[in-house]
Amino acid sequence: MDLIENLKRKIKGQGIKVVFPEGSDERIVKAACRLAQDNLVDPIILGTHDEVNAVLKASQITLPANAQVIDPKTYPDDQFEEMLNAFIERRNGKNTVDEGREWLRNVNNYFGIMLVYMHKADCMVSGAISPTGDTVRPALQIIKTKPGVSRTSGSFIMTRNDGKETYVFADCAININPSAEELAEIAVESIKTARLFDIDPKVAMLSFSTKGSAHSMEVEKVIDATQIAQKKAPNEMIDGELQFDAALIPSVGASKAPGSPVAGQANVFVFPDLQSGNIGYKIAQRLGNFTAIGPILQGLNQPVSDLSRGASEDDAYQVGIITAAQTLME
Repeated sequence: MDLIENLKRKIKGQGIKVVFPEGSDERIVKAACRLAQDNLVDPIILGTHDEVNAVLKASQITLPANAQVIDPKTYPDDQFEEMLNAFIERRNGKNTVDEGREWLRNVNNYFGIMLVYMHKADCMVSGAISPTGDTVRPALQIIKTKPGVSRTSGSFIMTRNDGKETYVFADCAININPSAEELAEIAVESIKTARLFDIDPKVAMLSFSTKGSAHSMEVEKVIDATQIAQKKAPNEMIDGELQFDAALIPSVGASKAPGSPVAGQANVFVFPDLQSGNIGYKIAQRLGNFTAIGPILQGLNQPVSDLSRGASEDDAYQVGIITAAQTLME
């Protein structure tokens, strides 16, 4: 079964509330309405009623009954004060009441994150018209990372041939130069992402070295990260350091890393830094004709997804499905 179709089956009719803060954007409004029409999620679109209605009219679509529009600027005073008090308490002295009022009334990502934090929504999808930081920063400040996870990370699901060839690439979106401990966290969180897509995870900690073929500080970091990840998740298949060909190709894996439980059959690839991860997924996407689904933000207490500013309506629709499905994970 197609990956997205499988996730649709899991979330359909569950009434999962997904916040879309960018109600002025045609791609977002159309994707949110499709999700509602397909009974996959109950979207909450943030924006003025005039701007959302303008998009609906231009697109010749009607707002479905299970979708709602909320304008943060006209949110009822009693509910807004409840949100403002929760925000100030969560920020623990880092913002004044006036700052909180300004942010919540005028910055849709903060208002949307607070809906999720207060369990008035289940998750959020943003980023179509704003940089990654504008989505990730409110999420880290309010929702924060899970216990034992120091920072969030961004993975991509890479799929080709109608889902018959599927991999997880991480971190390709957030952490520029993660430490060994952080790489280990990324590996463990990527295992959870793989299972969301019914992938039986076999994790390769990538390097330009395989099992001591080269020596450097960069290689040592990956070796340390592998050992930490194995201790964090002793029942999972995690190995490194492995070059990409040794991780993927059975004959190369057998030659370069004989006896490895992962070499030659990896399907979760943890890159040593953001530069290599971002370049790697784009090469696979553009030269290998893989579809890149994501980035999927990993490690947060509640799901938040960051769209690319070049995202299409279909991208927003798919990421909405993925984010909703994350709410069903343990």
